[in-house]
Amino acid sequence: SRTQEPAEPALRRLSHYLLSHYQKGIRPVRDWRTTTTVAIDLMVYAILSVDEKNQVLTTYIWYRQHWTDEFLQWDPARFDNLTQISLPAESIWVPDILINEFVDVGRSPHIPYVYVGHHGEVQNLKPIQVLTACSLDIYNFPFDVQNCSLTFTSWLHHIRDINLSLWRQPELIKFDRSVFMNQGEWELLYVLSHLQEFSVKSSDSYAEMKFYVVIRRRPLFYTVSLLLPSIFLMVMDIVGFYLPPNSGERVSFKITLLLGYSVFLIIVSDTLPATAVGTPLIGIYFVVCMALLVISLMETILIVRLVHKQDLQPHVPEWVKRLLLERATVLLCIRDRTKFSQSRTQSSDISRQVETNDSTAKLNPYGCEDPRECEASGGVRPVPAFASPSEGSSLMLGVLREITAIRQFLEKREEFRDVAREWLQVGYVLDVLLFRAYLAAVLAYSITLGTLWSVWRDA
Repeated sequence: SRTQEPAEPALRRLSHYLLSHYQKGIRPVRDWRTTTTVAIDLMVYAILSVDEKNQVLTTYIWYRQHWTDEFLQWDPARFDNLTQISLPAESIWVPDILINEFVDVGRSPHIPYVYVGHHGEVQNLKPIQVLTACSLDIYNFPFDVQNCSLTFTSWLHHIRDINLSLWRQPELIKFDRSVFMNQGEWELLYVLSHLQEFSVKSSDSYAEMKFYVVIRRRPLFYTVSLLLPSIFLMVMDIVGFYLPPNSGERVSFKITLLLGYSVFLIIVSDTLPATAVGTPLIGIYFVVCMALLVISLMETILIVRLVHKQDLQPHVPEWVKRLLLERATVLLCIRDRTKFSQSRTQSSDISRQVETNDSTAKLNPYGCEDPRECEASGGVRPVPAFASPSEGSSLMLGVLREITAIRQFLEKREEFRDVAREWLQVGYVLDVLLFRAYLAAVLAYSITLGTLWSVWRDA
């Protein structure tokens, strides 16, 4: 007896039935007036990179679309109750839907098949690596939020031939993070969807489906690596004001801080994003911090110049004394302002004493402490026994001249010390005044930036 040949599998019979006379170059409608509606869906899988310089966003998405093909329908009863079959995508008609913002072809895997239902529903599911142009605003870096659009549209067909719709409800798409890998630098906030018509110069309209991918940068890494070192250096600059004004160590200390901040800026220059149209606020913050360090160094140089001891340094002007040593000490609540007035009184007493000594020296050329002693001796002091009266007088005159020169030198040196002490007091008060103004500027600047960044972080 002849063996009976097995029946042909249902999948092969159905594939041959559907594709034997199929023409994939024709839009699959029996009436050309019928519009083919393509429902699309999008799920963000990962944010791969954000290139601020070139304004390019690289994302990896799961893209889904389905439409009705009127030439891919069958009766399941004829094909062993088969209701769904996978067919090669190259063998059937596929809509020419592209993303308008494409700037490069990503390394997307090729999916060769589509699912077809017995009523003609075709489901095309594929992952896509998307490199799209996006207007990136980096002013709020590292607390920035970016909103990039993915616009799906048919490149050729008008809206009367191919229309678009959403596969799911907009609310389901908005907060869908079921497949998002959220361990990178960027966090997915939500995905908005919007259908609109687009036309150019009163020509035929095209259907566009826009998906707005809203992402936010995680700022912790940049806060630790950028903001904290800068804050520490600025705090050390403020602490440097507590070094004595007449100490040369403050200048070298602040120069070292300025050099360290310059090296810090060179290191972080590659970390900061850069665009041709804008600069992030944190870059302006670094520049202003360096400017504050320079101002602090200039203030230190000024104070050191004031308090530096010089032989020909003039007296402190009276208006400077009234302004700084009297009014400013009260305004700044300096506790030891009585010390300033005492030192000034002592310096004036010393000056009066010097004048008295000068007049006494003129009246008493022989240096007698009591005039009666000079009268008792006849105006001549005892001379050594071995010297004649004329030789004794000349010798005593020479000794008196030397003593007078020494006394004038000591008085002059004391006067220089008084002048230097006055300038030291002026420098001390001016240093406190400038330090408090500098501290107020730094605090106001820090509070303003902190408030801005807090608002951006919580927005």
